[in-house]
Amino acid sequence: MYKDNFLEKKLEERIATNTLRALPSVDSSWVDFSSNDYLGIATNHLLHSNTALDHGSTGSRLLAGNYPLIEEAEAKIALFHEAETGLIFNSGYDANLGLLSCVAGREDTIFYDSLSHASIRDGIRLSLAKSFSFQHNDLSDLTKKLSNATGNIFIVTESVFSMDGDECPLQELVTIALQYNAHIILDEAHATGIIGEQGEGLAQHLQLHNNIFARVHTFGKACGAHGAVVLGSSRLRSFLINYARSFIYTTAIPASSVECIIESYNTFPSMHAERKQLAQYIKQFQDATLRYQKLSSNSAIQGVIVPGNDAVKALAATLQQNGLDIRPILSPTVPKGSERLRIVLHSFNTQEELEKLIGLLW
Repeated sequence: MYKDNFLEKKLEERIATNTLRALPSVDSSWVDFSSNDYLGIATNHLLHSNTALDHGSTGSRLLAGNYPLIEEAEAKIALFHEAETGLIFNSGYDANLGLLSCVAGREDTIFYDSLSHASIRDGIRLSLAKSFSFQHNDLSDLTKKLSNATGNIFIVTESVFSMDGDECPLQELVTIALQYNAHIILDEAHATGIIGEQGEGLAQHLQLHNNIFARVHTFGKACGAHGAVVLGSSRLRSFLINYARSFIYTTAIPASSVECIIESYNTFPSMHAERKQLAQYIKQFQDATLRYQKLSSNSAIQGVIVPGNDAVKALAATLQQNGLDIRPILSPTVPKGSERLRIVLHSFNTQEELEKLIGLLW
């Protein structure tokens, strides 16, 4: 056996603090209150790729991996989202990493919401720009820090935050960006397919998309597929093709995956009944009385605060024993003291399942 005992110390630190992560076991009989398949596109097998299509793209987009179908998908998605162009990445993580690591230079400044996703933070970390976080959705804190900005200014946030489930104050952020000549980068991952009449996302829903420098829409959540797109100008697309390392130095996603993305964009815009059902469940859960603190959220993501890793793991285990697939979110993924159940509601959950969940938390 290879002598890799130098890894042991860090793992023991996690064990000592009860924060060691492991891949969860999955029981297919459990009721899904965990996945990001908000509309049931994946669960109900609504997407089918043509098995005659290639399952390997054979190279990066800049070498052997570019093909007509992926460019067709980019054009279709850009048209739907009312953007000039789009560029597909292999995942939302790759999209944020590539965009944020290259778009700002050494003399520029990035401001990002303190609850921004790890992919955003990692992309910023790889950037040469100066970067500062501002308190979550705190525009006063952002404005105070903007006065010290230099160079090109970027404000990075999410439409819907992945752990708290709340929305960013996008209208106010656009006003501030215009005042300071700043560029907004908006991660629409948890808004795609959900927010808006056709699931077009927060920026379009508020008719603010023309004020956004770059929008990132991912396909692995409500869309039921895989990958992501960065939407923006043709100049931005060319810039990313030349400088985004997570795009340049990776094999392109295959045509079979792209076909699923196209099929998803043919499917989710018309899922009005599913979005209506989901909204009803969200309201019902928000209106329910629980014995735990519940975060305010109008999204499918519902946070129930159970402080302490031991306590939240124990409660999650109880829910799982009752047939509900709900996972605990531990520190350091969330700040110590805000450990929680991350409950995800879906249009395919039943009224009886939701009432059972509320009853167990009452």
